[in-house]
Amino acid sequence: MHGKVISINISENKGTTKKTVKEAYVIENYGIKGDAHAGSHWHRQISLLSIESIEKMKEKGMLLNYGDFAENITTEGIDLLSLPLGVKLQIGECILEITQHGKKCHSKCEIFKTVGDCIMPREGVFAKVLKGGKIKVGDSITIL
Repeated sequence: MHGKVISINISENKGTTKKTVKEAYVIENYGIKGDAHAGSHWHRQISLLSIESIEKMKEKGMLLNYGDFAENITTEGIDLLSLPLGVKLQIGECILEITQHGKKCHSKCEIFKTVGDCIMPREGVFAKVLKGGKIKVGDSITIL
């Protein structure tokens, strides 16, 4: 199964929407350079959310942009939640390992307050970086 990168998103602060960039440098065992969620010795170094999940929210009448749910990588063509923990993905030069499905939100972040709902806790997945390198919009995503 193959997918592709629709958007790459980063932010300077946690709990905020992210800005879209055309490419990014991913650091092994850290995350995306310049992103607030990156950090070593942490299993949620990169977050992924499918465009299919975002489209479901748009169908409810929400006006959304990539990064509004604080996802680092917006994907297309892969059912992220069906990926078992430990599966590896290759994106560009990078290799990621899926480490968590969804997450528990402890407080209502800027995203929830702005959009009225946040789908990352239900439909997002998280990964750690096994091999770093450059990624860019349009890169294919391969399940290894």
